[in-house]
Amino acid sequence: MTTKASLVTAIEAAAAKAGLKLVSATEADLNGQPTQIFSLGLPGNDERRLQLELTEAFDFDKPNLLPEMTAHLAAEAKRLRNPRPECYVTLGGLPLAFGKFQWPFHRSTSGADTYIVHGEIRLEDGGTHNLHAKVAASVTVTFAEIVPAMEQPYAESFIYNAIRKTVDFGQLEFLKSGNRQPVPVTTRFYSRWQKKFVFTETDDKERLRYLLSKVYWLSGVLGNSKPVWIADPRDAQYLNTSEADLLRMASHEAGEGLMTLDGEYAAATPTLMARAAEYEALRDAALNFTKPQFNEAMRAGHANM
Repeated sequence: MTTKASLVTAIEAAAAKAGLKLVSATEADLNGQPTQIFSLGLPGNDERRLQLELTEAFDFDKPNLLPEMTAHLAAEAKRLRNPRPECYVTLGGLPLAFGKFQWPFHRSTSGADTYIVHGEIRLEDGGTHNLHAKVAASVTVTFAEIVPAMEQPYAESFIYNAIRKTVDFGQLEFLKSGNRQPVPVTTRFYSRWQKKFVFTETDDKERLRYLLSKVYWLSGVLGNSKPVWIADPRDAQYLNTSEADLLRMASHEAGEGLMTLDGEYAAATPTLMARAAEYEALRDAALNFTKPQFNEAMRAGHANM
């Protein structure tokens, strides 16, 4: 078998194990790299698709790579059951859609010793304002040594979480048009002592606020109150907690009548949706935090320079 045919066969088998089906496999030359683009979906559901982009010569069927690929596809199968699988919420309360990511990584053309991936995040709150941020996430060659492979399944979670954290820092601005904005993925997001990514130190109060915000936006506003996956390891990594802990808190809130819980999935209730003003205020405050703030005295020419 050729390398390409071998990769297609391996993906088809791994997808089936995760409860997904291979819909199509196409070839492309992305950033000067021969790339296989796979479209995966849930059996019996032709609407939602997962796109997986891998360098053509990549071989994940190795002891150190296979488990993480398997875990990635299993998580994607559960995430595809969300009403809007591409949407996430920030800790500050911004609902975002992630899209137009151009995998695989490519080396920087500016002379810097980094890997780059381009993408886009959009404010997705049910409005039609078209506010978005084009991003260029960069990983140094040295930092890349932490990652089992510089391929989408092994990097997507920490890239998405680094982008969310950069939004939390107020360092990405949402515009109707604009240039790409940098997202440096550095060792500040990784604990060598714990050997894991650490984005945000949160307590139960912050995690609970996050969960309610997620269910409000992704289930209630964007999903017509259909359930969303609560035990998402990508969220657990972002909040520096465990999937079990997220389920524990969701179970408590279900008892309070703010959501209904079915296994690992939660749906918004009318009681939660009645708090719309609260979540819209959090969204507005988080969005305002991403806008450049100017010293009004300096704007008026009163600066002592």
